Amino acid sequence: METLEQKIGYTFKDKEIIKKALTHSSYSNEVKHKGRLPCNERLEFLGDSILSLIVSDYIYKSYKQFDEGVLTRVRASVVCESSLFEYATELGLGDFMYLGHGELISQGRKRRSILADAFEALLAAIYLDGGMEKARKFLIPKIKTSIEKAATGPNEDYKSLLQKIVQQTPEEVLEYTLVSEEGPPHDRYFTFNVMLNSNLLGTGKGRSKREAEQLAAREALILFGEIDEDS
Repeated sequence: METLEQKIGYTFKDKEIIKKALTHSSYSNEVKHKGRLPCNERLEFLGDSILSLIVSDYIYKSYKQFDEGVLTRVRASVVCESSLFEYATELGLGDFMYLGHGELISQGRKRRSILADAFEALLAAIYLDGGMEKARKFLIPKIKTSIEKAATGPNEDYKSLLQKIVQQTPEEVLEYTLVSEEGPPHDRYFTFNVMLNSNLLGTGKGRSKREAEQLAAREALILFGEIDEDS
């Protein structure tokens, strides 16, 4: 793990927590007969919240000219799965993952969802081992380019851009529908679909209804070819 510690610029006091961050459930399930081996799912859960907080704080303080809609768009672009996959790939996290046999033979070390989750778990591990400032010091340099790219794009949120496209054909009916609400009141997640004439264009999940709708609109814009997946 020393190689990974050098890459992330942080040395863990608790070596077990970094191993946990890199342990996929497939590996944990395969070796559980040898004793309890936690996977990284709980750390990923915590890391998701830490990621959102650090990014929100950074863009709020750095881009005072942006309203809530643009701030939400920038954050959504930076914390989406494709972006997390990119950060994880740059670190080579796949090479350090503990994966079950099935995941190994199916190219699990390169799978977007596995690496994105591992990045969030790693962030949580740094936070638990060294505190919020260490987590921030690790994260900001990794995501700064993505933030700047998103922030210097069109200062228009995804919903507004999608609405503008749809309005070119007046008879089209665009609507957002709430699919589900999950989690306790203090940690709620919302899932929304965006529909065009009752046809599903995209689905988004976020910590607020606005963010979930923005992410659903982003999927629709990708589908229409208006933005690329890394936008």
